[in-house]
Amino acid sequence: MTLRLLARRQLVFGLAGLAVTPLRARAETAFPAARAQSGWEAWKAAFLAPEGRVIDGGQDRISHSEGQAYGLLLAQAHGDREAFERIEGWTRATLASRQDALMAWKWQDGQVGDWRNATDGDLLRAWALLRAARDSGWGDYGATVAAITHDIVTICLAPDPRRPEEPLLKPADQSLATPEAVLVNPSYYLPRAMIELGEATGQPALVRAAAHGERLLTDPAALRDWITVSTEGIRPAEGFDDRFGWDALRIPLYLAWSGRNDHPAMALSRDRLARATAPGHVAVVTGPRGGLRHQSNAPGFRAIADIAAGRSPVPPGETSQGYYPSTLGLLAELSQKEN
Repeated sequence: MTLRLLARRQLVFGLAGLAVTPLRARAETAFPAARAQSGWEAWKAAFLAPEGRVIDGGQDRISHSEGQAYGLLLAQAHGDREAFERIEGWTRATLASRQDALMAWKWQDGQVGDWRNATDGDLLRAWALLRAARDSGWGDYGATVAAITHDIVTICLAPDPRRPEEPLLKPADQSLATPEAVLVNPSYYLPRAMIELGEATGQPALVRAAAHGERLLTDPAALRDWITVSTEGIRPAEGFDDRFGWDALRIPLYLAWSGRNDHPAMALSRDRLARATAPGHVAVVTGPRGGLRHQSNAPGFRAIADIAAGRSPVPPGETSQGYYPSTLGLLAELSQKEN
């Protein structure tokens, strides 16, 4: 999620004590059940335009770099090369038009709405292209993967003010990063993607950033949508709602996808998500002290709660729940298949 997408979730609803295990290339994920395939087909019908644009209906039908990357990951995992190439083709022609190898984060009303990048979208797109070439044999994306990864390392990492030798992942190339304070979105850390990309492209700084990110997430103060890491420690990011919410929901998803099921943040996330008061609901937004702010029974959100609790996720559910929970549900299913 980008700085500019902060309000979206409100609108639509050397690691100490933790060894960083190398993550090796995996075979193409198989989805033997017809239900999984129909879930992907339903997602495409609801959110993928013919030209390859992934549409976020909860944001006035905009498209964003994160959504394009999610579409690529899901298409590759479901063996849908035609959809993959449509999504990547549209992305290259529109959002991937900056002077560097990163994407503009927002497309609206037939044009780029904001040229700034969102690092999670760039990271996930590069990972999807790596998987397509390595695991599915869908062509040679090596140069593109290398260029994106290089630019993430070059302009989207910043020294941790507490330990300048350790890199933090910035949410955008232009986001706050000074020797005294760095803005961080903890849900941008997908260690498996960062490690695989760093190893594949010879960028050890990204592997190191993944390790440091896992250490960052051991601190309960980091389990928020947005934080500032300063010389004095971790604090809520100024100008952002202080909560564990729509962004932070992805923390347990990404840790589980990376095989980090015993990470301390998993149990903390499980406890937050379990604070709903209505039967069958998930506490999708809680305040800094854990107070319930918003709960939902959308299957996609329930799947995230299952992942955090170490259970098999519920089926993704109908697309009528909306773009974000529908996407999370499919990603939760994918993460379970790959671990």
